[in-house]
Amino acid sequence: MEQTFDVRFTDVLVPGHGTVTTRTYNGSIPGPTLRVRGGQALRLAHVNGLPPNPPHTGGPHTPHHPNSFNLHTHGMHVSPSGHADNVLREFAPRTAEEAAAGAAEPVYETCVQVPADHPAGTYWYHPHLHGSTAEQIVGGMAGGIVVEGDVDEIPEIKAAADLVVCINELKLVNGRVPAFTSGGWVTGVPSTFAVNGAVNPTLRLRPGEVQRWRLVAATAFTALRLQLTGETDGLTLHQIAQDGVTFATPVARDEVDLAMGNRADVLVRGGAPGRYELRDAALPVPLLTVEVAGAPVEPPMTLPAALPQGRPFLDERDIDRPDADREVVFHSDAGVFAGPFPNAFRVLGTNATPAAHPEGDLTRDPSYGLFDPGYTNHTLRLGAVERWTVRTDETIPAHSHPFHLHTNQVLLTHRNGARLDPPVWHDTIGLAGGTPGDRVTFLVKYEDFTGRAIAHCHQLHHEDLGMMQSVEYVDP
Repeated sequence: MEQTFDVRFTDVLVPGHGTVTTRTYNGSIPGPTLRVRGGQALRLAHVNGLPPNPPHTGGPHTPHHPNSFNLHTHGMHVSPSGHADNVLREFAPRTAEEAAAGAAEPVYETCVQVPADHPAGTYWYHPHLHGSTAEQIVGGMAGGIVVEGDVDEIPEIKAAADLVVCINELKLVNGRVPAFTSGGWVTGVPSTFAVNGAVNPTLRLRPGEVQRWRLVAATAFTALRLQLTGETDGLTLHQIAQDGVTFATPVARDEVDLAMGNRADVLVRGGAPGRYELRDAALPVPLLTVEVAGAPVEPPMTLPAALPQGRPFLDERDIDRPDADREVVFHSDAGVFAGPFPNAFRVLGTNATPAAHPEGDLTRDPSYGLFDPGYTNHTLRLGAVERWTVRTDETIPAHSHPFHLHTNQVLLTHRNGARLDPPVWHDTIGLAGGTPGDRVTFLVKYEDFTGRAIAHCHQLHHEDLGMMQSVEYVDP
């Protein structure tokens, strides 16, 4: 599959909101949906038509290089090295001198080889350069990836309309994304939510018709709890996959939780004629309006009873080493730094980034637990199965630190001490604050690919400010 991504500032009409000027892939919000099958490759050319980067005078954990980017194929089990899913690359724009001299806009190449046995499902892509990720994603730089395969051939699913429902969280002031100039930027600018490029678009569904919705939470700051509400009764969301991995059977839900970066595939069947809304109760307006109308489908379309499970489960008995446990703690300290970004967003626990002053007050330390690209926090050996415990010590429930590991999916087995039955595969796990904050345990097997990658908080404001770790996958 070949695709050119032309990235530049574009005037984009967002129906229901107005025209915005923002960085885009190919002039649209969201970017094009990429479709690929296991055994194929994504061959992408990235044209950086953005202006030269402004000078940067802050530290490494303040926003910088807003016009440089790269590409992350979020959730996919592919190589993190070379010209593949390598978020340590930089696709820089022309310098001011090159632009003045009329130099050609630079073009960067990505080639992502998809394994033949890659789980069929819904993934997404977005830029992931440390220091510029949040600003670019809240301008709409994101799009869906569909890996086609076995689940698509199930008769009931094959008969359903297949819709990517990409939820973009935009931060806009006077039609533009304001520069990320302070730590209060996130809360100071209200979010605008667009679905497939429009605010509260309308989708039509016939009574008895089944549609497959590939829900993509392309949000940087806001977790979503989605319901399909109606004037009397709502519609059930029959979830068939989480983060690209198909369930063994559909699970009927009244609501689906999506942390920032999550995906969920759901089957929706039209019920009584009327108006329904895809809503998060915390948001003032619906994300999507559904009109159930038209001639009923007779007989009503059916739902599958069983599905080809996307990945086999791991088990604690697969752990074969006594030192196979890791702990990650998301922690923030206020008022550490001078200037407009005073807070330190740290990742503590197993092999945290060392302190600059180990004998001093670690809550004031300028390096402890902050991302250091030259330091390897986790060395992960191929073939090993390990158990991670990840928790947040945030006390405010709305303060979320979703955990995201690149390259390998993780099997969530426990949440807040309770065992999940069955466990659920994820690539991103939401962790809300509280007293105590959320705690999860997962199993993970490191497979197929060596190279440097990252683990981080997927509240992307926090990631840009240093809440990230380096991991290195190595041969046994």
